[in-house]
Amino acid sequence: MGEVGMQYRVLPEGLDVDLDKLKHEIAKALPKEAALRASETRPVAYGLNALHVLIVIDDKKGGAEQIEDAISKVPGVQSVEIVEMGLL
Repeated sequence: MGEVGMQYRVLPEGLDVDLDKLKHEIAKALPKEAALRASETRPVAYGLNALHVLIVIDDKKGGAEQIEDAISKVPGVQSVEIVEMGLL
């Protein structure tokens, strides 16, 4: 079985959310078989930034939904969407 890389766009609840802290909270919330490999802050609009995270997990059915659910439960996260997914 291979690995899947998934890039998610995470929007914070507001301008006052610390994106570095949010990144660490996301990494802690992930299932044990998933790893946060990279992250990047990108501007959205009017001073709001989105956190783009690359998460790698074993290729299995339901992996993307499991990751999305875990991220969406992190305090400070308004929304999560998958931007890109592919086999590594």
